[in-house]
Amino acid sequence: MKDTQAVVHWGGNDFFIGISPSGHAVTMDVDGARSAAASPMELLLVALGGCTGVDVVSILQKKRMRVTDYRIEVRGERREEHPRGFKKLEVRHILRGEGLTDDAVQQAIQLSSDKYCSVAATLRPGAEILTTFEIEKR
Repeated sequence: MKDTQAVVHWGGNDFFIGISPSGHAVTMDVDGARSAAASPMELLLVALGGCTGVDVVSILQKKRMRVTDYRIEVRGERREEHPRGFKKLEVRHILRGEGLTDDAVQQAIQLSSDKYCSVAATLRPGAEILTTFEIEKR
């Protein structure tokens, strides 16, 4: 088992600074009214989008398909009761590229979701993850 360690420092005034295991800093704001930086829960949405995105691009490139534009929209629905974790996440993949087919994109997303994306695997026991996609024409 490979251990990784992040360190989070309190910056005062409801700010925290997270240092990733690779040494990169991320500012977090837990004052929802101020919202001067991403909250920890917002960063989970970003992490899920980034994790699945890197998988999908890699799989499509291995199929010799060229992705020219790609965005992932991640929406989360939280529980009402504390600790208010996500109960449902919707991940929408919107791609443009050369030679992209519905079958190839769907397969890449499925492989990411079911096999490769560790963020999805971590969130899935407590949250339903729904995925959709669209291939945009120029």
